[in-house]
Amino acid sequence: MHPVVDGSTAGAARAGVAPPDETARREAAADQPGGSYGRLEELAAWLAACQGRAPAREPRRVRAVLFAADHAIAAAGVSAHEPGETAARVTAVRDGSAPTCRFAEAAGAGLRVVDVGLAAPAVGDARDDRAVVRGGGRLDVEDVLTDDQAAAALRAGREVADEEVDEGADLLVVGELAVGVSTPTAVLAAASTGREPVAVVGRGSGIDDRRWMVKAAAVRDALWRTRAVGRDPQGLLRVAGGADLAALTGFLAQAARRRTPVVLDGAATSVAALLADTEAPGARAWWVAGTRCTEPAQALALDVLALEPLLDLQMRAGQATGALAAVGLLRAATAITA
Repeated sequence: MHPVVDGSTAGAARAGVAPPDETARREAAADQPGGSYGRLEELAAWLAACQGRAPAREPRRVRAVLFAADHAIAAAGVSAHEPGETAARVTAVRDGSAPTCRFAEAAGAGLRVVDVGLAAPAVGDARDDRAVVRGGGRLDVEDVLTDDQAAAALRAGREVADEEVDEGADLLVVGELAVGVSTPTAVLAAASTGREPVAVVGRGSGIDDRRWMVKAAAVRDALWRTRAVGRDPQGLLRVAGGADLAALTGFLAQAARRRTPVVLDGAATSVAALLADTEAPGARAWWVAGTRCTEPAQALALDVLALEPLLDLQMRAGQATGALAAVGLLRAATAITA
């Protein structure tokens, strides 16, 4: 069990995260067959560094966590799906009928979905009702969260990470579950990197040109509203993010503080990782990107983080499916020895 580290914003201002064990990385690399297995050898060395031992052992308890919330901007027509579908997806994950459940089973991973901002509570374990808001504001015309709600969502993410590590997780997989989430994701990516809306707005759920223009306008207006907070992570999440993106940010930063490796999923988790690495400098060393998705915001975030996806499947399903698909590569990597 890795030690608990205080991740509160009241603590030291953005304290850096301790890096993985470089001695273990070097020892693992020296035991590899010299490039015969390509990136799998790099992956094995990374996992050894995270575990602090060489050679790396196969992960024993893989846990996938999805954070769910509703986004008011979805009602503006930025998605191919109706806003109410988020709750239905949460129910499907919890009753085992969602595709991501089968991905988790194939990866040998436990699966948990945490409500941090659904418009109405979903049926499920009370432990996973961490809602800090019921829906939130519409990002193009108003702040999505209050200061207190943004802080509470970050804290919820940290708490969930602590719970998973305390219960023995040695590899975490993270994803989101929310209709319309690619719109705030695009805003956060642009605001964090100084890019224009056209560079970050993708097709999300597979929208047509008309919906893309609506989405681009919403991103433009929200991006203008973020100017007052600059690149401050909590400020950006308050103005134009959402409870799920804030919880993802808190979760990723705290997992790194707890020295636990994480497989990132698509655009939302990658952009949350960008904010988490700002909040907890050095956290990026504890993450790998599972697969490349179709959103330009992901490519931009991963370029800044210097993370190259393990797979290029051009997925847009979200719900950690891409990251779960990559777990088998980490298992395979631990079998490599010279």
